[in-house]
Amino acid sequence: MTNRQDPHLATPSGKPRARSFGLPFDGEPGPNNAITDVPGVTVGYATLISGDGALVSGSGPVRTGVTAILPRPRDRIAEPVFAGIFSGNGNGELTGSHLIEEIGAFNLPITITNTHSCGVARDGTLRWAHGLAPGALDDAWALPVAGETYDGFLNDINGHHLTFDHVTAALDGASPGPIEEGSVGGGTGMITCAFKAGSGTASRLVGWEGRRYALGVFVQSNFGERRNLTVRGVRAGPELAEPAIREGTARAEKSSIIAIVATDAPLMPHQLKRIARRVPLGVAATGGYGYHSSGDIFLAFSTANAEAATGASGRLAHAEYVPDVDIDRFFDATVQATEEAILNSLTANEDMTGRDGNHVPALPKDWLRTRFREETSSAIR
Repeated sequence: MTNRQDPHLATPSGKPRARSFGLPFDGEPGPNNAITDVPGVTVGYATLISGDGALVSGSGPVRTGVTAILPRPRDRIAEPVFAGIFSGNGNGELTGSHLIEEIGAFNLPITITNTHSCGVARDGTLRWAHGLAPGALDDAWALPVAGETYDGFLNDINGHHLTFDHVTAALDGASPGPIEEGSVGGGTGMITCAFKAGSGTASRLVGWEGRRYALGVFVQSNFGERRNLTVRGVRAGPELAEPAIREGTARAEKSSIIAIVATDAPLMPHQLKRIARRVPLGVAATGGYGYHSSGDIFLAFSTANAEAATGASGRLAHAEYVPDVDIDRFFDATVQATEEAILNSLTANEDMTGRDGNHVPALPKDWLRTRFREETSSAIR
């Protein structure tokens, strides 16, 4: 089986994932090593790349997009999922968060895009939902979840190039199975530790009392300083001063990471909040320390207990859940999958030049191959 055929080693287009470089990871990944290993969860993208040269606001260059994550199949998208959120550093936005804090659930898709298009993604989701089920919102309301990270170093962020049609395309294109990573969707213009990053995902299988559950993480990764970059315990930053970012315009520090955790394990809202609180541990394992301007916002949801999450009036709701005393294995899976998802966003990537000649290099693949071959050889000796 070649790397292109193995979803653990390459994306559908053949971009290398972190495991293809021999990086050792903990835990057991799902068949796609992606958030889509959770049954019913699908992911879609709209990617916008056009233009070069000097910034002309409203014209480009454009390096942006939107990501859509559907927690349930389209014909069940109005069914709520239990959920919990955690803000590791609140210099960012996740719409619908107040409702999640209040009732521990949400419905409709999640979208992630750039900071100045977050409202378009949110409102585009409402338009899409109205088209999918005309009349369903005539006497109702909805508060879709939309997140953002900043891509203004590479993208004409004030040109507002994302449209409702792009949001619809991402939602309609959401699919199961292996998904693309790197500079796609909302991750198109994103940077991590001064290397090109963006969209990344990973999953873990968790056994409990004879049952097997999937837990998947999706990140829009856009955080950190080069000096702090850590790859599986190796302090890579000091070894990788080059290649450096080239600044046609001064690069302000406006970093963030949005992470979505999905699972089919039966967990209650308070447990999902606890899961979301473990995401920063995976971020820290790669060198993210939650600096002042970084919006580090994390959402976890469970596709189990659909009837209880809906909570029909007039009768008791019944839910199953893993007891708190047994939740540690899900914490492990969250930290492991978060770390790998971030590294996948870096490895499945290439150099990118955007507005004003601003240039962001990819994480050097030769360094990865050499460094981790040496690590493996040392471990064997």
